Amino acid sequence: MKPTELGFITVGRILAPWGIEGKLKVEVETDFPQRFAPSSLVYVKHLPMTIKSSQWHKGKAVIKLNTIDSIEAARPLQGQAIEIRRDQVYPLPDGQYYRFQIIGLKVKTTAGESLGTISEILSTESNDNYIVRQINREILIPAIDDVVKSIDLDKGEMLIEPIDGLLTLNQKGG
Repeated sequence: MKPTELGFITVGRILAPWGIEGKLKVEVETDFPQRFAPSSLVYVKHLPMTIKSSQWHKGKAVIKLNTIDSIEAARPLQGQAIEIRRDQVYPLPDGQYYRFQIIGLKVKTTAGESLGTISEILSTESNDNYIVRQINREILIPAIDDVVKSIDLDKGEMLIEPIDGLLTLNQKGG
C-alpha cells in the first residue's frame, strides 16, 4: 500500500476496461486482496464507490463499480489509483507496520545521534532497507532486529543500534 495524498492509500491501479459493461481490470497493490470483495468501499479520484462484483483473472482483480456501467465510462479511469482512507486500514500484529507508517520517521541511534528521516524503503530478497537522507549523505538501514531496536509511531521515531561500519560505509557525497 502506498500513501497518496493525506488520508488516502493506494490499494490498486486500474489497468484497463474489461468487457463492455464497465468492468475494470486492476493491478492489486495490497497484501489484503479482500479489499476487492463485493460491497467494499473504495475511492477513485477521491470519489467514494462501492464494488458491486469482483472476480480474479490471471492474478488481477476484475471489478465492477457501482457508478461505472459502460466501456465508455470505464476508459477514462485507466491508470487511476484505487484507494482507501487511512482509517480503513486493517490493524497489523504488534511489531508490524505499513510502509506509509515507516516513511517519514526520524531515525536516532541508541547513543542519541540523530541520523535523519526515512525517505524510502527498498525491498530485497532477504530484508527491507530504509533509506535515511540528510543533506550530505544517504544511509541504508537494514530492517533487521539486530539494527532496528524500536519504532514509536506516536513520537514518529525509530531507534537503531548501528552495526560496525553501517554509518561510515553508507555515506554518499560527503
